[in-house]
Amino acid sequence: MKTPVVVILIIFFSLTGFDRHRPAYKLYNESGREVTYRKMIRTFEDADIILLGELHDNPIAHWLRYEVVGDLFTKSNGRMVIAAEMFEADNQLILDEYINNLITERVFEDEAKLWRNYKTDYKPLIDFARENSLPVVASNIPRRYANMVFHGGFQALDKIDNDAKRYIAPLPVKYNPDLPGYQSMTKMGNAGHAGENLPKAQAIKDATMAHFILENWSPGKLLIHFHGTYHSDNFEGIYWYLKQQNPDLKIVTLSTTLQQDTGELGEESHGRGDFILVVPESMTRTY
Repeated sequence: MKTPVVVILIIFFSLTGFDRHRPAYKLYNESGREVTYRKMIRTFEDADIILLGELHDNPIAHWLRYEVVGDLFTKSNGRMVIAAEMFEADNQLILDEYINNLITERVFEDEAKLWRNYKTDYKPLIDFARENSLPVVASNIPRRYANMVFHGGFQALDKIDNDAKRYIAPLPVKYNPDLPGYQSMTKMGNAGHAGENLPKAQAIKDATMAHFILENWSPGKLLIHFHGTYHSDNFEGIYWYLKQQNPDLKIVTLSTTLQQDTGELGEESHGRGDFILVVPESMTRTY
């Protein structure tokens, strides 16, 4: 049976009369030069960690992620680990039980905290992992703790039990409010009366995802992490936290963006990642 994402793409291509003059996506490098998928895969093969930034409702990003995992799994000779923002750290046990065929799909979907677009966008990846005994890391901070930071700053986490802190990056987390991404979020927070806590809530997510990436990576492994593109755009967020702990890591990033015309990379997207996936603004959304 075809996966839901593939079905969406088939429908889109048939309705739009897809041809090479209206491509469903294009890939560019950091400086804005168009590159091939094969070139990107060759670069990924040499990495320690790959940060694949997506737009959560974009079927092309989900499809491309699936293809990347399949191609690199074949080339990695079993040394691959995948990790994802979409699964919170306190769901690691149930995720392991499902990947290892200890519980049924129904039990997993009933008891895990799954995103609303899990079945269309993430289930194909989890099915692939289950079929190939591929480890999947639940890397994100439980949302209740990120919400505590949003309302009370980092100091709010001092009140939680030590057992709960197992699901968070070691405290206190390093934080640089001058990073451009966090500065932009501060401005957004001030506009909505969230003030300085909005970027802190983002930072605790970034720090926690970086923490669990490093806990599950070792030399010789290839770890691929999936997350919203804003978590690694401009080599900030997760990337910044990883480099703070291990400057020698070879990290490759992919950013995703929408453009009305995919013929060239917009100036505002130059430098957002090692590779930039450009998708037409008219592309079908998954929700």
